[in-house]
Amino acid sequence: MEDKIEKTIYASRWLMFPVYLGLSFGFILLTLKFFQQIISVVPEILIMSESGLVLIVLSLIDIALVGGLLVMVMFSGYENFISKMDIEDNKKRLGWMGTMDVNSIKNKVASSIVAISSVHLLRLFMEAEKVLDDKIMWCVIIHLTFVLSAFGMSYIDKMNKKKIYPGKM
Repeated sequence: MEDKIEKTIYASRWLMFPVYLGLSFGFILLTLKFFQQIISVVPEILIMSESGLVLIVLSLIDIALVGGLLVMVMFSGYENFISKMDIEDNKKRLGWMGTMDVNSIKNKVASSIVAISSVHLLRLFMEAEKVLDDKIMWCVIIHLTFVLSAFGMSYIDKMNKKKIYPGKM
């Protein structure tokens, strides 16, 4: 009986597969939005202000950061929780695949969120004259919360590694 329960629990990890598949669909939508923004800016490029162009480029950077985060979560999550990816040609295998444990994924997600928040904050500052001071203040507070959370998670991870592998840090 215990063996069947363990096999069932172990097999249930495949319930995460639709989640990762859904994330890849989200990545497709993000890619479409990226190209929609590029196509919409082309007719206006010669009459657009420099700050307007910078805002569009920051939006594209934002989409790229979120896309990279999605790829990282999809690949590393799949490899950590479901199954190793069998990629025939090791030259095409991404260097970090198979090397990220759950803690390193959390730290990379936290740093990606800080980077994404930084881009949003920069966009907000570029349009500061159109934005209420209260909104700017709250966005800075939220950003600092993300930064402190990322540092805290990284610090805790470092302390845990010191306990597990004393003398290696």
